[in-house]
Amino acid sequence: MLAKVTSCAVVGLDGVLIQVEVDIARGLPSMTIVGLPDAAVQESRERVRAAINNTGLPFPTGRVTVNLAPADIRKAGPAYDLPIAIGILLAAEQVFGNVEQAIVMGELSLDGSVRHVSGVLPMANLARQEGFTTLFVPAEDAAEAALIEGLTVYPVKTLLQLIDHLSGHHQLCPYQTDFCLDESPPATVTDLAEVKGQEHAKRALEVAAAGAHNLLFSGPPGSGKTLIARSMPGILPKLTISEALDVTRIYSVADQLTADEPLIRHRPFRAPHHTVSYAGLIGGGRWPKPGEISLAHRGVLFLDELPEFGNRMLEMLRQPLEDKIVSISRSAGSLTYPANFILIGSMNPCPCGFATDPEKECTCSVSMVKSYQKKISGPLLDRIDIHVEVPRVPFEKLSSQRTGEPSEAVRQRVEAARALQRKRFNGAGLQTNADMGPAEIRQFCPLDATGTNLLKAAMQQMRLSARAYHRILKLARTIADLAGEENIQTAHVAEAIQYRPRRVG
Repeated sequence: MLAKVTSCAVVGLDGVLIQVEVDIARGLPSMTIVGLPDAAVQESRERVRAAINNTGLPFPTGRVTVNLAPADIRKAGPAYDLPIAIGILLAAEQVFGNVEQAIVMGELSLDGSVRHVSGVLPMANLARQEGFTTLFVPAEDAAEAALIEGLTVYPVKTLLQLIDHLSGHHQLCPYQTDFCLDESPPATVTDLAEVKGQEHAKRALEVAAAGAHNLLFSGPPGSGKTLIARSMPGILPKLTISEALDVTRIYSVADQLTADEPLIRHRPFRAPHHTVSYAGLIGGGRWPKPGEISLAHRGVLFLDELPEFGNRMLEMLRQPLEDKIVSISRSAGSLTYPANFILIGSMNPCPCGFATDPEKECTCSVSMVKSYQKKISGPLLDRIDIHVEVPRVPFEKLSSQRTGEPSEAVRQRVEAARALQRKRFNGAGLQTNADMGPAEIRQFCPLDATGTNLLKAAMQQMRLSARAYHRILKLARTIADLAGEENIQTAHVAEAIQYRPRRVG
């Protein structure tokens, strides 16, 4: 007696179809699982046996062989419990039903209840691509699976519910969804109106948001670097539906979605502590999972106290900042995760923090200052478009009752600039000015004679690299977009140049 049930695995961010084949033959009672299962899959033998018995059905008395095909893909996690149980019951002819056009997934408890599994969204997306019409998923994952249109999603609470549905005794009700993106800004975001002074830093934040440029704040402790950086989500454009699904897919694989919030509705703002591990920041582990740089995809990665993160981890940011992806290689293969984020860093100019403060004397020696600043390499600094000195805020501004421009007004300008960029790059596969390559820079960032001469002088005096040259042009293009100008003016080039660091890395 042979039965087949289709399930799914997740490799990287993509689903892979897994055929669960169950054969029951005469022989001593046993159950064997083959097909490169990990420990969690091997343990499903006991979970499935107990769940079937506690549902009120007898477990088959014979030699049960379960094959998870294809055999060359490693099977990990407990998501195969439910399809294995259904396959056993179909093979034993205790359940009769058609599951040819369905994908089944779920972890079983010993009492037969079905528990949450991770990676449901990429599995559902694969089901639609492969022509499947029906999904049987844990009840708390139904909202996530229903984000993919064109599928009939059945929420399953217990094994008995699915048995009754397949047998025709009591039909499950398909999950109904009507999701939409939240139009309001994140509730925990600091409004720029509450930031006293620091107009230059707030302007730099606006430019960074408009063109998705990387940004580094440097200044003494207490000058407002972290407060300004945490205002960034309030001025970023709203997520589109396609972007929201793209981000949600990463959080689904990382198992960071909740049943009541199956869709990421706001751009991510990730702020890991400097004690984060290498795998936690970049991604990895025995079974590679997305790291903070991938969880910040389409949003912001904020690294406070940047020099404290360690040279090795900071250097690993160089490839994602350039290519917008991160590749994780293991002996079994290589996985690629998206990492298109805005990097915002903050740092003190020296260990004590007061090297650039005109009011408080620095207690660090020259060698200590140089050693501290060298923790961030020149190649990494070269990949950061905007460098801003954040000075101490004077008492008059701190005590003033006047508020600054609200984040909503800034966000409207940012969205207008992003709209110009989408129109400009229509059909080119780009979304922001920061995504431009040399060909697009040559096409969309022409300078007049005055702007060319200004940039030439800056290149010679500041000894800028070819990468810095291109980043200045992209930055000038963003500044022009914020001003609503079709062509880049000399003033836009001048502002872009003054965002370069004063010291050469």
